[in-house]
Amino acid sequence: MSPQPSRSGRVNVIQGDYHVCDNPETVLTTVLGSCVAACLRDPVSGVGGMNHFLLPGRIAGTSTGVGSESYAVHLMELLVNGLLSRGAQRHRLQAKLFGGGKMIADLPDVGVRNAAFAQNFLTKEGIEYLGGSVGGELARRVDFWPSTGRARQKFVQAEHVPAKVEPVARTVREESGDVELF
Repeated sequence: MSPQPSRSGRVNVIQGDYHVCDNPETVLTTVLGSCVAACLRDPVSGVGGMNHFLLPGRIAGTSTGVGSESYAVHLMELLVNGLLSRGAQRHRLQAKLFGGGKMIADLPDVGVRNAAFAQNFLTKEGIEYLGGSVGGELARRVDFWPSTGRARQKFVQAEHVPAKVEPVARTVREESGDVELF
């Protein structure tokens, strides 16, 4: 079930969920650690959406955990199909990816698996990948304006990072909208 916008027009997309809309007043937002958010849109129809997924660990009876990707595939397909049902065309879809951080130093890097899965999915589906921000060791808050493709990210300081260290601000301008990293 897709979340509903608040009175401010913000929709919080939580892990395991997605939201699709074409309202220029709506901002989709989420907070990510090792999870990944795929932000997709059709620039012609103005329809866009966001999902938020984390590949689960190994499924009982498997040795590689490959079967666990079916959860992420399902959520990516829900997002794509939601866009298509609102008038988007598959050949015009564009994507930005965020998240996939390594949040716990002594554990396997599930964030890199999440980011690699998302990038591979986009390639296999022929969806144009415009960039975004994946990896690193900090959590991030992402805002996405689905009708314009604008995306903004703010790093969330972890307890192990001194408060005086701040990520360098940079902006990447793209034809389909901005990605603001600060």
